[in-house]
Amino acid sequence: MSKLAAKDKFLDLSDYGRPLAKLFANGLKNTRFTPIHVTLAFGVCGLIAIYCILQNHYFLASFFIILKSIIDAVDGELARIKNTPSYVGRYLDSVFDIILNFLFFGTICFASKTSLGMTLIAFFCIQLQGTLYNYYYLILRHNSAGGDKTSKIFEDQSPQALPGETQKAVDILFKIYTLVYGLFDKIIHVLDSDAYKVKTIPNWFMTFISFFGLGFQLLIIAIMLSLGWIEMIVPFFISYSILIFVFIGIRKVFIK
Repeated sequence: MSKLAAKDKFLDLSDYGRPLAKLFANGLKNTRFTPIHVTLAFGVCGLIAIYCILQNHYFLASFFIILKSIIDAVDGELARIKNTPSYVGRYLDSVFDIILNFLFFGTICFASKTSLGMTLIAFFCIQLQGTLYNYYYLILRHNSAGGDKTSKIFEDQSPQALPGETQKAVDILFKIYTLVYGLFDKIIHVLDSDAYKVKTIPNWFMTFISFFGLGFQLLIIAIMLSLGWIEMIVPFFISYSILIFVFIGIRKVFIK
């Protein structure tokens, strides 16, 4: 199942690793590797990147951050190829993402002169940016004929387990997911509570909002690290959040 119908597909700037992800997934389709194994692999890549930052190997850290982004797309591709959708995989992927984001910013704080308070604000900002992107993307997916609807616009109750996974595992990961993402979801829903009522979201708008996708955020971090601009990462992502209000304003005025 494709995430979107053909007419709803857009240039996703955060999804630059998709072509390689598809190649990797096709290479794994006849093996024993599962999407969960792939999720664990991108977690390892993230930890290696963190170690490289601590050792001041910024170019190598950038490589593993981008590799993490590519592998992050492989698990979903592999699940679609093997026709094994999974709520466990969906929640585990998201939980790993937020943990790694927190560790990335914590490591940047430790390796630079950035204050802890500013770092926590930047982490909050980057999560809010990503939540806005996911919010609009999920609305588009749910309105797209034949689109993937494994993820929900509003995560308000634990879903029924799919074949191959236990309800207990789904319930536990759902609780963890809502614990770490619930506040960000609520803030975005309050800021644009009527967005889910729109029938479709234009491709051009989704391309602009993909600046907030996790893949693009990590690409920015990788580029800034490779240029030696580690001190600028935290203030950049704080100021970058101004676009949240710009994008929501555009949605409210032009997309109804």
